[in-house]
Amino acid sequence: MEKKIKEFWQVFCQKRGINPQCHVEVYAFGMDARQADDLATLVNQGIKTATTSAYDMYAPEERFPQVGDYNIILDGQDQPVCVTRTVVTETVAYANISAEHAYHEGEGDRSLAYWKAVHEEFFQEEYAQAGQVFDPQTARCYCEVFEKIE
Repeated sequence: MEKKIKEFWQVFCQKRGINPQCHVEVYAFGMDARQADDLATLVNQGIKTATTSAYDMYAPEERFPQVGDYNIILDGQDQPVCVTRTVVTETVAYANISAEHAYHEGEGDRSLAYWKAVHEEFFQEEYAQAGQVFDPQTARCYCEVFEKIE
C-alpha cells in the first residue's frame, strides 16, 4: 500500500476500532482516470452501492470479494476517497443481471438498459485485453453490493 493510502487506512481503523491487519482491497473503478473519478464520486455520495466484475477474468489463484471485506475506493489520481464494506456477493449470468442491481450500480439513468450498454462495452474491452471474446449469452458476472462506511 502506498504511504498515503496506508495512513488513510490506519486512521480509519483507529477511529473504528478495527485491526488494520484485516483484509482490505484497494482499487479504483473503471478503465481510466475520468471513470475512476466519476464512479468514486457516486460511491462517496452513496448513489453507487454495487459493482459487477467479469467472473471469468479472475485468475484461478485470485481471491473473490467476500462479505465483510473492507474496500478503499480510489479516485483517478489513486487517492483514497472513502471506505466501503461488502454486504452481498453473488455470481450471476450476464443475461440475468437484474434491474435492481443495475439501479444500485448508480450509473447513468440507473436503468438496466443503460447498465447493459455500458457494461457490455466495458467487458468487451476487458476480455479483449485478456485475449478472449466476451459473449453476453454465456458470460458470468461477480456481483457485489457494498455500503459506504466512511
